[in-house]
Amino acid sequence: MRKTSTRKAKGKKNRPKIKLGIPDLQHSKAAVLRSLGSPDSRRGYQHAIDEFVAWYCSEPRLAFNKTVVLRYRFHLEERALAPGTINVRLAAVRRLAYEAADAGLLSPELAAGIHRVKGVRKLGSRLGNWLTVDEASALWQLPDDQTLTGKRNRAILATLLGCGLRRRELAELALESLQRREERWAIVDLVGKGRHIRTVPVPNWVKETLDVWLTAAGIGAARYSDVSVGQANSGGTASQTRRSGT
Repeated sequence: MRKTSTRKAKGKKNRPKIKLGIPDLQHSKAAVLRSLGSPDSRRGYQHAIDEFVAWYCSEPRLAFNKTVVLRYRFHLEERALAPGTINVRLAAVRRLAYEAADAGLLSPELAAGIHRVKGVRKLGSRLGNWLTVDEASALWQLPDDQTLTGKRNRAILATLLGCGLRRRELAELALESLQRREERWAIVDLVGKGRHIRTVPVPNWVKETLDVWLTAAGIGAARYSDVSVGQANSGGTASQTRRSGT
């Protein structure tokens, strides 16, 4: 009788749960964040999971299943969030369920049901708020070109506008990536969002604006190929200033 009861106790202990507590959710959340390579993705998923956990724990002892995730989707829709935002939140919840099932905390059947929760359809496309050519030109020329800081800011704005870079891509951009290929300047092998690698053409006016700042700051592309535009805008300024004598 003792052996039978012991086996039953072990079976209950190893059986996946249908209701997850805070420690289980935190464990699954940590597994999700470890599986993401991009810092932006980790930040976005962490925020989405934290919001879901706060909602999940505010409800009275809900099971973690498809019905509950559908209720959470309706909750997001009631907040009038954009379809893209809702779908990102649901993707994080699906990933959370997958990691919980992989760790033996959640039944694989429940995780599969959560995975089948559909996102919100995107109807049409958002127009957005785009700058006209004149507005972009006025923005680029706004910094004072008579000061070193103004020249740097012009170079930053010119690269953003002329090359279409994201802020993180610009902050991590190294001068050695700026190369001349087939009689044209380009940013070579730029690692962007999702670790996609691409080559970005650099217009002549952008290159000229960069040269004005680099010359004024005493930074040479050959000698200081490891200096990034982002470093010049923050922590790298001190070392560059000592070496360039500015």
